[in-house]
Amino acid sequence: MATETITNTHASLYPESEDFSFPTLPPFPADIPTAPLLRLSLSSLRSSSEESSRFFTASKELGFFYLDLRNDPLGEELLSQSSRFFDLAPKFYNLGREELSKYDYKNVGSYMGYKGFGSAVVDEKGNLDRNEFYNIPKDDFFGISEKPFTHPDILYQNKELIKSYINNSHALITLLLNHLNTHLQLPEGTLQSLHRLNEPSGDQIRMIKSPPQPPSDQRTALGKHTDFGSLTILFNQLGGLQILPPPSLTPAGKEPEWTYVKPLRGHCIINLGDAMTKFTGGLLRSNIHRVVSPPGEQAEETRYSVVYFSRPEDEVVLKRLEGGVIPKGEDDGEAMNSKEWIKLQALRLRKVGAEKSEEERRRLWEETGRGN
Repeated sequence: MATETITNTHASLYPESEDFSFPTLPPFPADIPTAPLLRLSLSSLRSSSEESSRFFTASKELGFFYLDLRNDPLGEELLSQSSRFFDLAPKFYNLGREELSKYDYKNVGSYMGYKGFGSAVVDEKGNLDRNEFYNIPKDDFFGISEKPFTHPDILYQNKELIKSYINNSHALITLLLNHLNTHLQLPEGTLQSLHRLNEPSGDQIRMIKSPPQPPSDQRTALGKHTDFGSLTILFNQLGGLQILPPPSLTPAGKEPEWTYVKPLRGHCIINLGDAMTKFTGGLLRSNIHRVVSPPGEQAEETRYSVVYFSRPEDEVVLKRLEGGVIPKGEDDGEAMNSKEWIKLQALRLRKVGAEKSEEERRRLWEETGRGN
């Protein structure tokens, strides 16, 4: 396999000959344009004020960045555990859609558990998604939930992996929040106090499966959206994720175009969600993104992703924080608490079934405001 060369504003930190491909998978096509994500290092973030400033810049300008997890104890743990989830995912989905559908809890008002293939609207045409995923709730596996849901046995058999991965993901989130808190000049511990591990929240691990699509009918697998929570940690090995860069990062005279985010071995992708935008009065960016069929030969492979969503605690009201460098102003509309906001956003496009016509699905999409 040819060595893949990555070039960007941090080229001096990474030798151009360094190979970030995944040896067992087809390579990401060399001729496909990729998004201008900054590449940061977890080990450097612990000690370098310059790296911390780059992180804050990325959080304001694009809201997406790569984080190199190598050569850091916590980072190496996350890489190892994410690899175990990639091994677990095919076994999990081999249970079959009929079995997994027993753990779909949308009819009782929850987004936890299973979301079946083709059960959510993804675009203005009313098309349905082409993936399935399972949300593993932090609160159920940490004994926090008052009424925990039932999950497939294979998850209970991997309970220690799940709990350890959540612990490590939360540790990384806390580190990132600490840096943001400092740059925002908020009182010490402000953001961290809204994201405590042992308090009820919508934190979850999501395992996603997107099977290959017919070459003659490749559509959006997951519709354009912003993430609803605070910070997202994403591991994937195949292309498919695309972002729509803001005008500020688009060449003069050109319109923003959907652009692939190339997966890099040894890295995760971090992005900020709507909660951080709300807390900071729009200073930090939650950028729109979607998932389409992987490019080139990668389109022939089943695409798995492992995601950790960090959300504010359930009772935290999603409104502008006061102090520091957060711009003053009035919030739009009545602020909701985190639990209700996440539930509303997560379920609003899953109100579909065989009885819904294409026109009804299009109208449902329009009502979400995502067509704007």
